[in-house]
Amino acid sequence: MRLTLLIAVLFVSLVPAFSQDYTIALIGLRHSHAFHNLDAIVKGHDAKLVAISETAPDLVAEAKRRAPGVVIYPEYHKMLDEVKPNIVWAFVENSRHLEMVEACGPRKIHVVFEKPLAATYKQALAIRKAAHKYGIQVMTNFGTAWTPQYYAVKQQVEAGATGKLFRMRAMIGHSGRNMGAGLNKYFFDWLTDPDGNGAGSLMDFGCYGALLSQWYMGRPESVYAYAIHLRPDEFPKVEDHAVMVLGYKNAVSILEATWDFPGGRRDTVWWGRKAAISMGDGGVQLMRDKQPPEQVMVTPMPPERSGTMAYLTNRLRTHQPLDGMLALDINVGVLEIIEAAKISIRTHQVVKLPLPTDN
Repeated sequence: MRLTLLIAVLFVSLVPAFSQDYTIALIGLRHSHAFHNLDAIVKGHDAKLVAISETAPDLVAEAKRRAPGVVIYPEYHKMLDEVKPNIVWAFVENSRHLEMVEACGPRKIHVVFEKPLAATYKQALAIRKAAHKYGIQVMTNFGTAWTPQYYAVKQQVEAGATGKLFRMRAMIGHSGRNMGAGLNKYFFDWLTDPDGNGAGSLMDFGCYGALLSQWYMGRPESVYAYAIHLRPDEFPKVEDHAVMVLGYKNAVSILEATWDFPGGRRDTVWWGRKAAISMGDGGVQLMRDKQPPEQVMVTPMPPERSGTMAYLTNRLRTHQPLDGMLALDINVGVLEIIEAAKISIRTHQVVKLPLPTDN
């Protein structure tokens, strides 16, 4: 008994050191998700933060306050060559994601981005090609991947509780207020730029719906979309409300993405012939005819899927590919859907998938 206890204590004490065999550097801090993820890395045991690259004086000052002692480089190529991290987490414009992979790939550095994978479908295809060429993992950090409610829904669907899904509706967005406040001014500048972001709310929140629709229902056969510009004074270059209708054989997915929902909203409902299942502020509920809603039990995420670095370092250590919502192919698919939506908005036509590629 004492020997078993001693082994257990030694194992627990060695976990942080073992986990921190991986080193991570950040490139850019011009994303609203940058600093809370920086805090998590500093406090966590999954990878050791070894450097940051940023030039904006106020962002550099904030980084020094939150990560004292971590060296900050004005130029990221020099950082990569001198520090040689295992992982780079790049909080840069969507349009610069390909640039990051092209810099990190030859150096055999794995790359993480905040969603989505790229600003355009063409860039996403090039990222996948480079990732395969250099043998690196490229991960798109979707918060949905760490949300156990989505897995509870998936379990119910796969267990046959709903029957085959024929309809999904996702309403995802917030009010768009104060997006550029404080240090987020850098984020706002490129988020509301059609080149830096790839679109407006269509990209910002439509990518969630495009991801979820694929994960639950597979690749769609067609996309129809339209955009609304309710606040051109605040968002002069991009749409603030968008709707996509994804067509499947005998099924449909309706996705709303907006910066116009007062109070914010993230409600999704899936319908099958046996039952519907919803996810929102009320948790996960299964709904059948003439029966009260049934609350679905939600199981916490396992440690290796509890967050970005825990998941990625586990996958690297166990030599497993990224899977589910984090797989590279499904994230390329997200950009194919968004690209088709942009074409549909311009042409007022239904766009058939797959889109043509140069590969």
